[in-house]
Amino acid sequence: MAMTNPQFGHDKRLAGRVALVTGASRGIGRAVAKAFAAEGAHVVALARTQGGLEDLDDEIRAIGGEATLVTLDLRKADDIDQMGFALYQKFGRLDILAGIAGSLGVLSPVSHNPPKEWAEVMEVNLTANYRLMRSFDALLRQSDAGRAIFVTDTKAREATPYWGAYAASKAGLETLARSWAAEVERTTNLKVNLVDPGPVRTHLRAAAFPGEDPKKHRAPDEITGVFVDLAAPDCTITGEIVDA
Repeated sequence: MAMTNPQFGHDKRLAGRVALVTGASRGIGRAVAKAFAAEGAHVVALARTQGGLEDLDDEIRAIGGEATLVTLDLRKADDIDQMGFALYQKFGRLDILAGIAGSLGVLSPVSHNPPKEWAEVMEVNLTANYRLMRSFDALLRQSDAGRAIFVTDTKAREATPYWGAYAASKAGLETLARSWAAEVERTTNLKVNLVDPGPVRTHLRAAAFPGEDPKKHRAPDEITGVFVDLAAPDCTITGEIVDA
């Protein structure tokens, strides 16, 4: 993983911060990565798709930002641990962790959900975020204002037919993130929160609602403000679910 030393201005909200964003090749992750870069952060952009990351890098450079590209499958837990070590060697800390990558899986009755699809949804939406917490807890504690942000969904708090696997993964993520927030609240500067973006014009939304007109929903870049707010050093809330 090649990395370069970040160069920053100091008149932006995230100037001097190092931010890791998962799911950065498209959708909300891509928009958040660009928003962080626009606010002065050096973005470590992670996704499975190299081509999408290269396009993102071009866009970040066009606005005067800097990014490190990491092609990685979050289902490969050992690779997450190796990335944590690489970031430690280069930066010595991590200021912002934005776990945005997600998987819809198959919308089906619980009893018909294929085990392979169930496993992938849990691996991407829940287990991978646990591994990120585990691998980057120490690095976030090295920051003067560590921030961790994860993406959830109202389905986690509803009993919606056919959404069982996805909803269960997000419910688990909510509990896990809020537990972590409670653990670190009194002894560190780390703040941990979740964002519920609501309906957004993404590939995941299109897969879930193929007959829907996507233009009636906000584009990903219209909801990035809440992520910047939660990533900023002056953020004081923790353990919350924040609507975008």
